[in-house]
Amino acid sequence: MSSLLRQRRFWQAMFGLLFIAISYLALSPAPPAGISTGWDKANHALAFATLAFCGHFAGARRLWLLFIALLAYGGAIELLQLYVPNRECNWHDLLADGIGILLGLTVSTAARRFR
Repeated sequence: MSSLLRQRRFWQAMFGLLFIAISYLALSPAPPAGISTGWDKANHALAFATLAFCGHFAGARRLWLLFIALLAYGGAIELLQLYVPNRECNWHDLLADGIGILLGLTVSTAARRFR
């Protein structure tokens, strides 16, 4: 297996694990208190920046499509939170997700150029 393929598989695995972890944290009625930056919007931005970064390194070729898919995922989370006790749908969270996605894609694009 080539080094490039191993790296891509690593990033795909990281993306999958992060997707599962973020889904659990976002849809759990009582997520662990210790996993927080202290500000909910920063939590959203950081989570989605990390997803976007990993998604880019996992092999996404069309970054605009990755952006739309991750933003749709963030929107789905917000809608699902309507049905989760102790959670609420907040569209400012989706804005923070979008900002995080842009940040993650910007950093990953710069990292790929310098690599």
